[in-house]
Amino acid sequence: MTEGATLDIADEHIVGNRILRGIMAIRAHLGCSLHEGLDVFVARYTVLREERPGDFTCGHAEYWEGFYS
Repeated sequence: MTEGATLDIADEHIVGNRILRGIMAIRAHLGCSLHEGLDVFVARYTVLREERPGDFTCGHAEYWEGFYS
């Protein structure tokens, strides 16, 4: 697979708080499982939170509210 922190295919979904669409984009790009797609998503989310904090419209806790994996 790939290092999730460097995969930018879903950045706009991640920043836009479109978690499921982001995971779907990653899975389509990598041909990976749902669990692997989520792992890649979270790795990239972590990098983007660090590198582009001003692009997010909500805090970390609010971002994941209502998402259960």
